[in-house]
Amino acid sequence: MVDYHAANQSYQYGPSSGGNGAGGGGGMGDYMAQEDDWDRDLLLDPAWEKQQRKTFTAWCNSHLRKAGTQIENIDEDFRDGLKLMLLLEVISGERLPKPERGKMRVHKINNVNKALDFIASKGVKLVSIGAEEIVDGNAKMTLGMIWTIILRFAIQDISVEETSAKEGLLLWCQRKTAPYKNVNVQNFHISWKDGLAFNALIHRHRPELIEYDKLRKDDPVTNLNNAFEVAEKYLDIPKMLDAEDIVGTLRPDEKAIMTYVSCFYHAFSGAQKAETAANRICKVLAVNQENEHLMEDYERLASDLLEWIRRTIPWLEDRVPQKTIQEMQQKLEDFRDYRRVHKPPKVQEKCQLEINFNTLQTKLRLSNRPAFMPSEGRMVSDINNGWQHLEQAEKGYEEWLLNEIRRLERLDHLAEKFRQKASIHEAWTDGKEAMLKHRDYETATLSDIKALIRKHEAFESDLAAHQDRVEQIAAIAQELNELDYYDSHNVNTRCQKICDQWDALGSLTHSRREALE
Repeated sequence: MVDYHAANQSYQYGPSSGGNGAGGGGGMGDYMAQEDDWDRDLLLDPAWEKQQRKTFTAWCNSHLRKAGTQIENIDEDFRDGLKLMLLLEVISGERLPKPERGKMRVHKINNVNKALDFIASKGVKLVSIGAEEIVDGNAKMTLGMIWTIILRFAIQDISVEETSAKEGLLLWCQRKTAPYKNVNVQNFHISWKDGLAFNALIHRHRPELIEYDKLRKDDPVTNLNNAFEVAEKYLDIPKMLDAEDIVGTLRPDEKAIMTYVSCFYHAFSGAQKAETAANRICKVLAVNQENEHLMEDYERLASDLLEWIRRTIPWLEDRVPQKTIQEMQQKLEDFRDYRRVHKPPKVQEKCQLEINFNTLQTKLRLSNRPAFMPSEGRMVSDINNGWQHLEQAEKGYEEWLLNEIRRLERLDHLAEKFRQKASIHEAWTDGKEAMLKHRDYETATLSDIKALIRKHEAFESDLAAHQDRVEQIAAIAQELNELDYYDSHNVNTRCQKICDQWDALGSLTHSRREALE
């Protein structure tokens, strides 16, 4: 048996317990207080079980018919737990866990346990009522369970002038029947035996249905049958009691009377509330649906925005430089396109996301609903942190792009300067080696030799003047290497060729001077 015991005992139903009440405490209140010894002895009377069986069966069927089904035998038809779960769904308007459709005992026990768990979840502490007893068809345990359901869903929420449940229902009956002669409602058993109280309730709300003045206190069976028939025909309250059983019992069963009377309360007192409740339910459903849409929109927008941030940050953190200004300028243009085209809609999405979140939380708070908790990693704080990271990366990326373009512009300027100086130098040295290697002095006269010497001295002066240019070319090449110029290899090759050629010119110049001398 599933243990439904609790320290603060609120209900106990079983062969050894009081059927018309139980220990106090919990949500059931004083209307479940222990009856006296005479009442407990009465529970052993089969009339008690007969009245409850008929009343509870009719009450269950009044709800099950809304789902297109009914029960015939209350202790047999709830054994597999299927109709019991269906009953709870109908009267609560909530969905229970999916039932097991197997025919084995374990499947039935599991289904009944789901029903009992649902009852317990509504603040009802079940004691000594276990799934095994229901599955085994224990009549008293089944009736006790149904009574618990009736108390919770049909009686507990009754409220009249700051009294609730049983006391509220009793006070309502007293207020409604007070003007009627021969009616004095003090309880839910003997006060109803003559049937006048039932007729008074109907007449108070629907006087056209009852000729109250023609009723006689000494004809209880007629009175009871009149009330039962009118209630069934005009008020859609099924017949839950037998007039003969009530009249023939020393003390009618309190649970059966309370169950039946509660139907009158809900039919009359709830008539106006029904429309209001229906409108309220529609409004609540609409609000809940709107809240669900807001939650779904938040989750979707948050997911899309965070995914965009995750994709964009690596792009902004990419600091691999391009080789040319054109390539870096394309990067800068892409970045400006991102700032101008791609980012503004995301800024709008982020603002809308925060508006939706705050609106949703306000709606939930006004509806006394728990605050909305987004999925892990999709909190507003997570989005703000991601956005902050994005903007930090964005700021650093722009600075890097501009610095890199300035560096490439400086490199391009240096490279152009290197090429110009190298070209000038190469143009100047063109043909100089052939001139220096020419042995024209071997056949020259003395005066020719002197002229050649003067010409060579002029060349040496010119060569010395070009020394600075060669050093400048080497310095520029060195700077291009230090600044990581992409074409450093060709620059170095050309510079090395110039330096080697310069050394060769120096050697050839020295050799020609010696030859001329």
